[in-house]
Amino acid sequence: MTVHALVASLPDPDVLHARCRALALLDAILDADYPTHTFVSGWREGVDLALMDNGSGDQYAVVFDPAGVFLYGFDHESDATPWREWPRAHWPGLLDGLPPSLAHYPAAPEFQLEGFFDATVCVWREKDAEAWTCGPVAFDKDETDGSDWLFDLLTDGSTDAYVTFAEDYFGRTVDRDAVAAIMAQEPLSHRTVTSLYATADFEAVAAQARTLGYAVQDQPAL
Repeated sequence: MTVHALVASLPDPDVLHARCRALALLDAILDADYPTHTFVSGWREGVDLALMDNGSGDQYAVVFDPAGVFLYGFDHESDATPWREWPRAHWPGLLDGLPPSLAHYPAAPEFQLEGFFDATVCVWREKDAEAWTCGPVAFDKDETDGSDWLFDLLTDGSTDAYVTFAEDYFGRTVDRDAVAAIMAQEPLSHRTVTSLYATADFEAVAAQARTLGYAVQDQPAL
């Protein structure tokens, strides 16, 4: 799969936003020190940011702006890596057609590595648009840009997909019902948190959830 399949697989922006936030909360519970997925509510005024970094040189970011959504990914081993030549260069057509309302994001300092926007995949969707869009990139049959795996959890969105990822990544059994509750955007409860991590500090997790904009269930007074 390349970006052309990705644009047909991504959910609508509201669903994607909720999904990104849920992934960040799950990771924060399972491994607060080294989460793969993070979410910054109010990254800039009125703008939220979702990030994935697998610690092996691959990453993605999703910017939720009132003007629309800008998504990019970087697979350092893909055919489309800018490091395939020197000086680095984007895959032809990668950013062509990016609308002016979102065109400043590739230049954001947070997305720069040594003054260059390292990306192998770019997708966007302006406000009120009915579909996701990408530039006029072209690939041979065996060429890849990272779309075939970077965004699996975003396009799938299922409990089973996250459980499979988490059990492999964290190396332990992960409670499916607790994952399902968070993926369904149910208010965070003490039971959900401790089912995922028995010794977790619920108040600390609840505070983190609130910073993400995630609802927290009121706890009974002692």
